[in-house]
Amino acid sequence: MTKFFYFLAIVTAVIFFILDFSLNSTWVTSLDIKASTLLKGNSFIEFFHYFGETKFILIVAVCLLVWLWIRNHNYRGMMFALLTIAGGNVFNQILKEWIRRPRPVIPHQLSSFSFPSGHAMVGILYLFTITFLVTEHSSSKTMKLFAWLFATIMTALIGLSRIAGSHHFASDVIAGWSIGYTWFILCVIWYKHRKKL
Repeated sequence: MTKFFYFLAIVTAVIFFILDFSLNSTWVTSLDIKASTLLKGNSFIEFFHYFGETKFILIVAVCLLVWLWIRNHNYRGMMFALLTIAGGNVFNQILKEWIRRPRPVIPHQLSSFSFPSGHAMVGILYLFTITFLVTEHSSSKTMKLFAWLFATIMTALIGLSRIAGSHHFASDVIAGWSIGYTWFILCVIWYKHRKKL
């Protein structure tokens, strides 16, 4: 990864904190209303929330761990996956309890807090983790490009599905993507440092 991606992690951390401190501002409210108006009820986009469900991610994570172990007993990779996916999920729950933002008001709404979106945050973490590990030793730039493009598109659709289903505000989703990416890069830094030891 180039220095640009590390710099981007700083930018996304700043975005998260700006949103956190601006949740009651008119511009965040306007953003949330406009996004909801645009996406609410879009059944195609809403379908992608299944790829961000806890059970689905758990199955994928277990398969990834088994693959890393069978492939070459890649314990460092296994720890990296646990830090990004499991650690990121725990971090998301801590942030939600700390900020305690209510979800949009709809019938049969989820009881947990809204900010940041868990689907957006853990979605980017598990998709980027898989892509990073699968393409780590690949020499094909085309394969890497398509893999990262697919992961990015899926990340976007998973996050947008939460707005389409009215389970999150747009600001929750943007914050989830932002802090999720920052957490991912922090874990990448740890992974690369461990590789040198």
